[in-house]
Amino acid sequence: VQLQASGGGLVQAGGSLRLSCAASGRTFSSYVLGWFRQAPGKEREFVSAITWNGDRIYYADFVKGRFTISRDNAKNSVYLQMNSLRPDDTAVYYCAAREGADWVIPSMTTGRADYWGQGTQVTVSS
Repeated sequence: VQLQASGGGLVQAGGSLRLSCAASGRTFSSYVLGWFRQAPGKEREFVSAITWNGDRIYYADFVKGRFTISRDNAKNSVYLQMNSLRPDDTAVYYCAAREGADWVIPSMTTGRADYWGQGTQVTVSS
């Protein structure tokens, strides 16, 4: 099972990036998919998660109104549209999957996941 994240890069403050994460090896239609990030010298933190049918979406407070998560089960993929990027959004972004529905979100926000992607670097310059 693999989660392959892509779409990171260097962008100026106020700019946008769209991260993608493609899953392979199994179907993730019954999984919550999410994004985490880890900045240099900091612990990994929860960013956003979406249930299998998209009926529940969760965001960390620091990205509300700026980031949008979505998924395409036909493509076994999850996306993170990041707008109004700030220098403190600089981090390695990881996608993750946890089997279940909205009841697994609380544990997922603390870092629990069944599968992790390899990460993609996002750098926001001031």
